[in-house]
Amino acid sequence: MVEKILNFLHKELNGLHQVAFLLASAAVASQLLALVRDRLLAARFGAGLELDIYYAAFRLPDLVFATLVSLVSVTVLIPFLIEKLKTGHHQSAQAFLNSLLTVFLFLMVLVSVVLLIVMPTLAPLVAPGFSGAAQKQLVLLSRILLLSPLLLGLSNLFGAVTQSLGRFFVYALGPVLYNLGIILGICLFEPFWGLAGLTIGVVLGALAHCLIHLPVMVRNGLLPRLTGRPNFRETNAVFSVSVPRSLALASNQLALLVLVALASFLGAGSIAVLNFALNLQSVPLVIVGVSYSVAAFPALAKLFAAGDKTEFMKQIAVAIRHILFWSLLATVLFIVLRAQIVRVILGAGRFDWQDTRLTAAALALFILSVAGQGLIQLFIRGYYACGKTRRPLLLNALAAAVIIGLGFILSKLFVWSTLLKHLIEAVLRVTNINGTAVLMLPLAYSLGVMINLFLFWFFFQKDFGPFPKIVDRSLVQSFFASLIAGLVSYQLLNILDNLFNINTFLGIFAQGLFAGLSGIVIFFLVLKWWRNKEVAELQRSLWVRFWKIKPALVPEKEEL
Repeated sequence: MVEKILNFLHKELNGLHQVAFLLASAAVASQLLALVRDRLLAARFGAGLELDIYYAAFRLPDLVFATLVSLVSVTVLIPFLIEKLKTGHHQSAQAFLNSLLTVFLFLMVLVSVVLLIVMPTLAPLVAPGFSGAAQKQLVLLSRILLLSPLLLGLSNLFGAVTQSLGRFFVYALGPVLYNLGIILGICLFEPFWGLAGLTIGVVLGALAHCLIHLPVMVRNGLLPRLTGRPNFRETNAVFSVSVPRSLALASNQLALLVLVALASFLGAGSIAVLNFALNLQSVPLVIVGVSYSVAAFPALAKLFAAGDKTEFMKQIAVAIRHILFWSLLATVLFIVLRAQIVRVILGAGRFDWQDTRLTAAALALFILSVAGQGLIQLFIRGYYACGKTRRPLLLNALAAAVIIGLGFILSKLFVWSTLLKHLIEAVLRVTNINGTAVLMLPLAYSLGVMINLFLFWFFFQKDFGPFPKIVDRSLVQSFFASLIAGLVSYQLLNILDNLFNINTFLGIFAQGLFAGLSGIVIFFLVLKWWRNKEVAELQRSLWVRFWKIKPALVPEKEEL
């Protein structure tokens, strides 16, 4: 039995459709497990101080992950490894991996030990609004979680090997095992060790994420080892590509760290509400924005290398149209169905109606920027495809500063301006409940993203030329079709109130499901009537998929 499992793990996948279906299925499974994870946390703790401490403990390890772990990103390492393996020089690939492992481990251990020592000093900066007892717990949890970026960094390094060898099933299992580890911590460890048990589950998930790659590397003779003589020339070549990307990721993590620090002053449960809403808005972002931007990257790199700027911009325009097509619909439906979404996914145990209303309001504000986040992901990869990393770094750093500044300003205005407070509460239907000041933080985040999108939109056309006119037409059509779909869904919610018992899980689920599906049908019918280009392309894609007509596809070698 063990041998059969190992043989299955070592199975090589080469077909594009086979690989794409596997990775997509694993991504969906990972997202579903993440929702199960959040539901278990919500039911066990509700939106209160305990989850505030737990989520705040991730901030410094996440910053370490963004700045150091992304230095050994799978996206960056795969081209180096494929080039070495293509020539058949396994010894060269082994030496390259040994050097990377040695330098990376040295940096990670050094930074982790320093953070471990100074954590009592840093914790009050992460959550200055916490009391002394909460600060002590935050220090403990943050120290435990410092193991996580180390293990996930090793997993990135190992994952580049498994992908280069075509062992995509192993790579796809990593995120699934990571979320299973967290769920294990919630169900088994937390009852015995409290919040520390949760973080132990996170570390175990990261360990499983890492260890799943070992059998493949051992069998192929590519298991990295520490070396006393690392090749700094090769590691510097990798880091020179990775550093701008790492700094860009770090700027976003820094913005989130400051928002969490501000939320720590806004009452128990504010950090939990902020994180639950952020996790929910990431679902359409990952499915739409990240997927299209990653899918477009190989074609963009190939077109730019060939010097075909016209086709390069056409490819960008196609991705823009499809990101807007799906993201605008998701934005409107998430806003209309926000209470149903939050209640179905998180509404259990100690997660009460007030938690639902606050999280739903925060979700509505976060989701305003989901189209912008998706397009920014595309523009960043467009720049990376051309080898231009400075512009995304500067724009992301500026956006982080804007988000931080707006977080401070809006939080103060919400306290000082009764008019603003009543307006926000009335629009988002959260009057007469406590803790509404936290809503200024997702608002600051979305406004910062929109400013960032405007700058990317302007500079991308300045650097590469104007977008085709079809983008403007698609934007108008998708926007108005989404509004019509949202109005239909909103009206149906009121009608279905009388048909379903919305005080039960099945009732609220059925209400949201029928209203949402009706809105989606109307969206497609309206665009079909307008002869929308995206709908026509979607129909052709489905025809190709189900009737096995061979499509013209650009092979993709990278997956984030």
